[in-house]
Amino acid sequence: MDPGSTGPFGGVDIVITDRRWRAHVPRLVLLVERTLRAAGVAASVALTDDRTVQRLNYRDRGKNKPTNVLTYEQPPEMLLAFGVVAREAAREGKSIAAHLTHLIVHGALHLQGYDHHHAGEAREMEAEETRILARLGVPNPWKNR
Repeated sequence: MDPGSTGPFGGVDIVITDRRWRAHVPRLVLLVERTLRAAGVAASVALTDDRTVQRLNYRDRGKNKPTNVLTYEQPPEMLLAFGVVAREAAREGKSIAAHLTHLIVHGALHLQGYDHHHAGEAREMEAEETRILARLGVPNPWKNR
């Protein structure tokens, strides 16, 4: 997105457009709020479906596929695609809640300027994710890879 433009879900709040999130993640809103606080980020979070994330990923990044988390810097917000997150969690043997927590931390770090395009950056970002997740009681997602 261009700096200064309004993202798809302006304002700082939690928007749930796919009911599967609530069906599969206990105390969903509390989990999102707690994770954002632990990551030190005030951002809007949209818990939505693959099609919505795919459309925005194509429009804004030129990638015609859904991704697990899509972040926008101004205003700070992130969108998470239920289908992608659920498939990844199942493949990795994690609960959807644990994987969602990891991805919110991941998105929050992107909003703070972290990236993972190069090996050194990736190691630094993974270490910070691991520290924040440990405070939340979520196991290290990078262990046993």
